Amino acid sequence: MKKKRLLMRSIILILLIGALGYTLYSNFFVSKEKVKEGSKAPDFVLTDLEGNEHQLSDYKGKGVFLNFWGTWCKPCEQEMPYMDNQYEYYKNHGVEVLAVNIAESNIAVQSFVNKHELTFPILLDKDRQVLNAYGVGPLPTTFMINPEGEVVDITSGTLTERMIRDYMEQIKP
Repeated sequence: MKKKRLLMRSIILILLIGALGYTLYSNFFVSKEKVKEGSKAPDFVLTDLEGNEHQLSDYKGKGVFLNFWGTWCKPCEQEMPYMDNQYEYYKNHGVEVLAVNIAESNIAVQSFVNKHELTFPILLDKDRQVLNAYGVGPLPTTFMINPEGEVVDITSGTLTERMIRDYMEQIKP
């Protein structure tokens, strides 16, 4: 009986050590950034709050300001009105804003959109597949994608209105 218990404890200990080793390896030695500046932006299809599908490749020929955000994220909330202000101008100059919300309820997202009177497309990444495909860490994170579909810049953290304008100018066709 004691040998059986020792064997079970040893197996559990080995499994825990293996899990810890894998976690440490994946956190410190595997690159999280899957999309880099200069690489092709991974294509995706997401649905917006109205139920319309948006596929990134459909925006080829336009600059895309791809922003990952959450309603709970204060820096995201701070930059959203700036993004909307610049979108009003740049949407007529070949730049599209796609704001990807991460795994929140439609009600919470719609309430946020209404509160801030946002006019650009809000896409819903319910299962975090696009977030993971782009290797996004902290929110907000924004990818600037040129008209050829290449990522020309990546930024994390709050953007000022001037920074947003400069980035949109950079990806304008």
